[in-house]
Amino acid sequence: MGQSVLVVDDDPTVSDVVRRYLERAGFAVRLAADGSGALDAYAAQRPDLLVLDLMLPGIDGLEVCRRLREQDRDLPIIMLTALGEESDRVLGLEIGADDYVTKPFSPRELVLRVQSVLRRTAPPAPSGELVDGELRVDVARRIATLRGATLALTVREFDLLVFLMRNPGRVLRRAELLEQVWGWTFGDQSTVTVHMRRLREKVEDDPADPKRILTVWGVGYRYEFADA
Repeated sequence: MGQSVLVVDDDPTVSDVVRRYLERAGFAVRLAADGSGALDAYAAQRPDLLVLDLMLPGIDGLEVCRRLREQDRDLPIIMLTALGEESDRVLGLEIGADDYVTKPFSPRELVLRVQSVLRRTAPPAPSGELVDGELRVDVARRIATLRGATLALTVREFDLLVFLMRNPGRVLRRAELLEQVWGWTFGDQSTVTVHMRRLREKVEDDPADPKRILTVWGVGYRYEFADA
């Protein structure tokens, strides 16, 4: 078996189907049926990726996501959400989930999402450092600092920042960002909006008046070097 995936869902039928599809794709899979079980399983052995249902007995998925993100900013997390849970989905992304899949879902689609997130977790081939004034991004080591302090960026936030800094001055549509950063050719573009807001809170002195990540209304975003 290859990389490990922890699947957390209280529906044994869903868990079993997901486990079988992931194992066929070469992943080592562990299962948990509730929030406490998820936290215990993580403590026993950190997985390479977490598939997390939001609707769990006891400690719900949002709280599990919040607790794990506080101690592990690099753990890739894919949420499983019901079709009508848009507010919870947005909250999950704000807490730090990297991706989501809406129930009912295709197990094949979930496997593709897992593979996509893990590819983006791996250190990228291009190395070097991106510098924008006091904002410095070490691409190879996946470390971003502002005024010497390390920024607590999730995997997706780091990838998004790198893509923006490598394309300064370009107007980047949300659909392009979804494809280039998330690996999606379709999906809810509010995902980009949520991550941009979180990223601004970490790299802008005043997120309400950003100088680096600018909104191009009705289109997308543009990155401008602050020291230009």
